Amino acid sequence: MNIQFKKGALEFIVLLIIKGEDQYGYSLIQKITPRIMISEGTVYPLLRRLVKDDYLTTYYKPSTEGPARKYYKITDLGIERLESLLDEWKSFTEAVDLFLEESEIDE
Repeated sequence: MNIQFKKGALEFIVLLIIKGEDQYGYSLIQKITPRIMISEGTVYPLLRRLVKDDYLTTYYKPSTEGPARKYYKITDLGIERLESLLDEWKSFTEAVDLFLEESEIDE
């Protein structure tokens, strides 16, 4: 898959997943990689930025498999960001779909 497509959609995907349920970094990677191949080196810097921008907060939760895990929770500002990204995504995909229809490319 095109790396630029992934980069453009990853913030949106991460916020969508965390809105549904708080996550720790590795759990996010496990949820995303069956559908989109990504590396840990992509997710953790994004999570740090989302926390810095106040879209996510963090807390620690004990783990039965080792040390406590850092969980990410979406904030009210994060929900607003997600809604904005959703609107942008819909507009973008509608425009791309129109170009596809006009060019008569068969899928």
